[in-house]
Amino acid sequence: MSRTFHSYQPREGHRLAHDPFNAIVGPRPIGWISTRGRDGIANLAPYSFFNAFNYQPPIIGFASIGWKDTVRNIEARRVFVWNLATRPLAEAMNASCAAVGPEVDEFSLAGVTPLASTLIDVPRVAESPVSFECRLSQMLRLSAADGTPVDTWMVFGEVIAVHIDAALLSDGVYDTAAAEPILRGGGPADYFAIDVAKRFRMRRPGA
Repeated sequence: MSRTFHSYQPREGHRLAHDPFNAIVGPRPIGWISTRGRDGIANLAPYSFFNAFNYQPPIIGFASIGWKDTVRNIEARRVFVWNLATRPLAEAMNASCAAVGPEVDEFSLAGVTPLASTLIDVPRVAESPVSFECRLSQMLRLSAADGTPVDTWMVFGEVIAVHIDAALLSDGVYDTAAAEPILRGGGPADYFAIDVAKRFRMRRPGA
């Protein structure tokens, strides 16, 4: 089959209406991260460069482009919470994107309810069906291939407590589709929802 490719070197520009990179690497889970500042004010913000990286201990991570309030709070307190962003919470998640000062409580801004965590002094989003309480394991600044520092910070956290709405558990198995997670698809405004009709199963060889 013959194909024509649009090829480019990122440092020279993509020559397209919108950078395709974060649409190609997608859809991606959303890191809806809650923290608390030194002043005690709660912070809530979504990050689309987010994923899970290890089983035991469970480790998740997200990248912040720029040294934002979330990163500053985690550096100070060394804890944070990840909250599952779902279709019913999409508008609230989007509202928490607003560029506001550190004195603004995004829980109030987004119209969601803070719920006390069990092991750390950072609130969860009460309306979210799944939350992870996390302790900072690593924080590092990214660099280009030539060693030049990039204004992006990678934050990894060990999950020390998990909270799952019992309605999402069926015979001890978590039902991903029932949780209605939303995923970032790139482009100026694209998100995707998981649909059970699109599910297929495939086991590893020998499993």
